[in-house]
Amino acid sequence: MTSTAVKLYEKYAKNQPIIDYHCHINPKEIAQNRQYDNITQVWLGGDHYKWRLIRSNGTPEEEITGSVSDRVKFQRFAEALPKAIGNPMYHWTHLELKRYFGYDGILNGNTAEEVWNLC
Repeated sequence: MTSTAVKLYEKYAKNQPIIDYHCHINPKEIAQNRQYDNITQVWLGGDHYKWRLIRSNGTPEEEITGSVSDRVKFQRFAEALPKAIGNPMYHWTHLELKRYFGYDGILNGNTAEEVWNLC
């Protein structure tokens, strides 16, 4: 590490909050403190990476971004997720389930209802 890097960190970055600019939640909704009705709205509402995973599983578009229930959309995500092992999305999903909901299991098509009811 260079002395310039240390100086910049100590003078400018050290006391700053960690800000995550790579988030698929609408910043306006965060600023307005939106209360989501369910996990599908916050997780799948605008995350094109998750949509792409579900599409790659052969799911019809209607069950991804269409007018089907949020529960069905969540089910389709859970069914597709095991195919993402090794992809950060798989690990982030389980980290978020553990960190925010205390869920230690594996999300998949068989556990989707359990996770839906928990979240």
